[in-house]
Amino acid sequence: MQPRAKPSPEREAYYRRLEARDLSPLWEVMRELLSTEPVTKATPHLWHWAEARPLLMESAELISAEEAERRVLVLENPGMAGAHSLTETLYGGLQLIMPGEVAPSHRHSPAALRFILEGEGAYTAVNGEAAYMRPGDFVITPSWSWHDHGHEGEAPVVWLDGLDVPLMRALGTLFAEGYGESRQPTNRPPGHSYATFGHNMRPVGARHEAPYSPVFSYPFEATREALAALAAGSDPDPRRGFAMEYINPLTGGPAMPTMSTYMTLLPKGFATEPRQTTEAQLFSVVEGTGSAVVETGDGEVRLAFGPKDHFLVPMWMRHRIHVDEETLLFSFSDRATQEALGVYREAA
Repeated sequence: MQPRAKPSPEREAYYRRLEARDLSPLWEVMRELLSTEPVTKATPHLWHWAEARPLLMESAELISAEEAERRVLVLENPGMAGAHSLTETLYGGLQLIMPGEVAPSHRHSPAALRFILEGEGAYTAVNGEAAYMRPGDFVITPSWSWHDHGHEGEAPVVWLDGLDVPLMRALGTLFAEGYGESRQPTNRPPGHSYATFGHNMRPVGARHEAPYSPVFSYPFEATREALAALAAGSDPDPRRGFAMEYINPLTGGPAMPTMSTYMTLLPKGFATEPRQTTEAQLFSVVEGTGSAVVETGDGEVRLAFGPKDHFLVPMWMRHRIHVDEETLLFSFSDRATQEALGVYREAA
């Protein structure tokens, strides 16, 4: 595409008169606003667990959970310096809670997810139900839901936070509220939501009209069992391997309306065919080693990963994944938002 010619003196004078009246000519920025392909400022990136974990543990010596409200190290995309974001729509962070601590109850407009990386004995309480967390568990905190975190165990607990904060910021609907007490009262036993709705059944007469899943915690044991059954009875998808989505069991849709969440099993030595979509994806390595190769405008970026590493594949960047051994990958993306708006695309 040829660059636009420099405006004539008469046109420049016209533009100055427009600017003085808070107007601007669309034709000067049309190609920038409506590019021929999706454009992102985000860059492919890998966060090594071996580097992040010591820094996260050091934070416990410097600031309490109560003082910080949430003791989190943000996964900052180097292509979006200062945005405190993974991409234009997604936020990610590593959160730490120490034995005996409570992260105070609050609620906020962004939806949040937790994927547990390390430790046991901590819980997330959501809308009156405590979910005790173990590595590999997936927990949702829907938009505007009261939630707090506590730790009754003996060792540090770390999880991955995923939120739609940048999306809420772009919409102008980013806000929060404190509960006023460190903990909310719980009125249901732990695991109640999963026991009630997580077995392909629901109580007769029960209603759940919210846009998010009635299940707050998806245990890792059930996820592994489902993936093993899928792998035993079918062939892997050439582009995705054995991939399963966490869903709202009442609708079959995503567990949360703005973010899609998945667990993927890649057999030993498996190499995916290239994939290119408009969704931005953050992967958390549960088990296994391998590499993701992401194609950018400047060439290929190779991200070699191991257990508990995190890597980002930005939107519309062609990528492929190869694993050395059997590998499990948790991931979340903004696909749910895109599909709801009718703008999701995947290249053939």
